[in-house]
Amino acid sequence: MYVLKKNLKPKQWFAIYTKSRSEAKVCERLMDAGYESFLPLITEMRQWSDRNKKVKTPLIKSYVFVKVKKKELAPIYAIPGVVAVLKHLGEPAIVTDVEINNLKIITNSSDATKALQPFNLKNGKPVQVIQGPFKGLIAVYLSNSGKHRVIVKVEALNSLTEITLPLSHIERITQ
Repeated sequence: MYVLKKNLKPKQWFAIYTKSRSEAKVCERLMDAGYESFLPLITEMRQWSDRNKKVKTPLIKSYVFVKVKKKELAPIYAIPGVVAVLKHLGEPAIVTDVEINNLKIITNSSDATKALQPFNLKNGKPVQVIQGPFKGLIAVYLSNSGKHRVIVKVEALNSLTEITLPLSHIERITQ
């Protein structure tokens, strides 16, 4: 007797590259189409000639994250504003659950958060935040000018975010 096995591959997170400044609309359209999607937003102070205002901006410009099975990626291209799915070695790049969780922790407490341009960390050690609003965050430690920072990296996008924390809020991860 033969038993047919169903495709039991779980859904995974993928990065969707969008048209410039259309991340929110693409995220909304993905949700309207029934996809689980995530757009990490941070609050920034913007200055105009007549006023200052807090505005929500994407943490990672031109990217939205969607959780689907790999075979479900093709219909996403038909959604207005979607340009491409981020690929690595010709295959859609998978964003890990840890990276998505890190982005969610960051966006829930964006007061001490700012986006950085990608650069190579040479002496960074893995750390975990053990207290405060970023508790549970896994990142790389960086000390500069007496300030203690953690750098959160999303490998698939080569994107970095810097958070300044008291030294007592982090501990080294031993492997």
